[in-house]
Amino acid sequence: MNTERRLIVPAAQLQIILERLCEELVEQHGQFENTVLIGLQPRGTFLASRLHQILEKRIKAPITLGVLDVTFYRDDFRRRDEPLIPSATHIDFSIEGKKVVLVDDVLFTGRTIRAGLDALLDFGRPERVELVVLVERLYTQEFPIQPDYCGRRVNTLEGEKVVVSWKETAEEDNIWIFSN
Repeated sequence: MNTERRLIVPAAQLQIILERLCEELVEQHGQFENTVLIGLQPRGTFLASRLHQILEKRIKAPITLGVLDVTFYRDDFRRRDEPLIPSATHIDFSIEGKKVVLVDDVLFTGRTIRAGLDALLDFGRPERVELVVLVERLYTQEFPIQPDYCGRRVNTLEGEKVVVSWKETAEEDNIWIFSN
């Protein structure tokens, strides 16, 4: 199998996108008194952590951060050939009456986000749920889900894959499109 990759967002531009997303979040949520960030496992947690760091530095106040695994809330988890291994959920706070900013790296079909909305209800009934994604793949959604905050929108073919590389797990921060 011959796989080609194309860099669509280099590290310096990715940092600018993160800063812009944080500016938009501060504009809407101020000091985050009644707002929490929740990163979707596994890949949304990297973005949530980065946004959390930038936001806390910017507003000089603590922001509540959690991570949510949606493995068993997905409608397609029993249809996979290999068994799924769930990641950890760490939400040691109630979201009852809070504004929740759900965070994921790539919006593809919308299945992960839909599962995240179902899973959130186990932790209370939020006042409002917003979605922030780093990349929205256009024309691939199977559910009517749109992000409230989006770093980059990209046109992709069905066989292509968008991959966000974070310096925590790779050489540097980049966003790539892989095609066969």
